[in-house]
Amino acid sequence: MVSVKWLGHAAWMINFKDTKVIIDPFLTNNPKAAMKAQDVKADMVLVTHNHFDHLGDAFDIAKRNNAKLVGKFELSLDAQKAGIPEANAIGMNIGNMTKLGSLEIAMVPAIHSGNEGGFIIRGDGKTIYHAGDTALFSDMQLIKKLYKPDVAMLPIGGFFTMGPNEAAIAAKYIGAKLVFPMHYNTFPPIVQDANKFAKMVKGSKVIVLEPGQEKTI
Repeated sequence: MVSVKWLGHAAWMINFKDTKVIIDPFLTNNPKAAMKAQDVKADMVLVTHNHFDHLGDAFDIAKRNNAKLVGKFELSLDAQKAGIPEANAIGMNIGNMTKLGSLEIAMVPAIHSGNEGGFIIRGDGKTIYHAGDTALFSDMQLIKKLYKPDVAMLPIGGFFTMGPNEAAIAAKYIGAKLVFPMHYNTFPPIVQDANKFAKMVKGSKVIVLEPGQEKTI
């Protein structure tokens, strides 16, 4: 059994049987954060890119929990400079699925800035796609072909990322059974109505969570 909890913005806690994963833990100074950074218990900290609202508290959480910090190679170097042991600073890149402990993880493309990417995370029979910050791009169809995600976490806020129209097309490209909108309503430029987005998506079930709510997938 796998559960996902939205912590606000692009931050998610994913509980696998043996591994607790937090993604993009922007909690401190996040007006929508559903958890304080000091309360996070995690075995892995995944960071899609180095913008402040995604890197957030990642280094502090990784150090306090002796957790693996996973991101692009350059991020792993920054993590070591911040005091994370080299063995815990996992610098990977876009390419293929890699075994990390009890999970398989891949980085996939995103169209944004900040040395950007997305994550595929597979464990306990579930495959989860966290898109990070991205625009719509047609190669999202390859994510469906290669990884067949059960769950997709997609930004819908617009301005910096896809808006609802583009994210609805992305959901079709990806073909996940469940879609969770994220990266909206944190700041004025990215205010959106997630329930309207849900009505735009065809072929996938959209689950709109409030920050702090959890869903078993």
